Amino acid sequence: MLSVTELAAERRLIQASQRDPRRFGQLYERYFDRVHAFALARTGNRTAAEDVTADTFRQAFQHLSNFQWRGVPFSAWLFRIAANTATDLRQKSARETALNDMPDEPSNSWEEAFLEVEERVRVFEHVKRLPRDQLQVIVLRFGQERTIREIAQAMGRSEGAVKQLQFRALHRLREWIGESYE
Repeated sequence: MLSVTELAAERRLIQASQRDPRRFGQLYERYFDRVHAFALARTGNRTAAEDVTADTFRQAFQHLSNFQWRGVPFSAWLFRIAANTATDLRQKSARETALNDMPDEPSNSWEEAFLEVEERVRVFEHVKRLPRDQLQVIVLRFGQERTIREIAQAMGRSEGAVKQLQFRALHRLREWIGESYE
């Protein structure tokens, strides 16, 4: 959760964005990863998650003047928009086609979903700290779901080198994540 200082800074940023819509980009940058991870968890589909994320920020931008600070993280408002958008997308998809490949609504609570998204964001932040080659392997392997062979070809390296980069990256991430819980 955010500290009192972080909440105060967030409130100032929201108020500045309400006065000057050009400042909304800072809110977008700050919350994009969280909203996208939340949308992916709700939809189970990358394309749908991208649609939900885009629509969430569009709606948030359009209705930012209506946002009222209540002392809770701004992400809670964004998650509510994203959840409603995902539900609308699911209902629209179900009406348009009998083959609905989106998973059922998760049964976990908002608090559990929030904690899951926060955990994913922490992992993403650690991934961004990796050395360039390790970062590239992790993004290609787990983000784009490419095979070791495809990654080796894309990077101009041997499959063994790619496996070693992946091993080192995962080892480093495990260390960092372990440290953040101590």
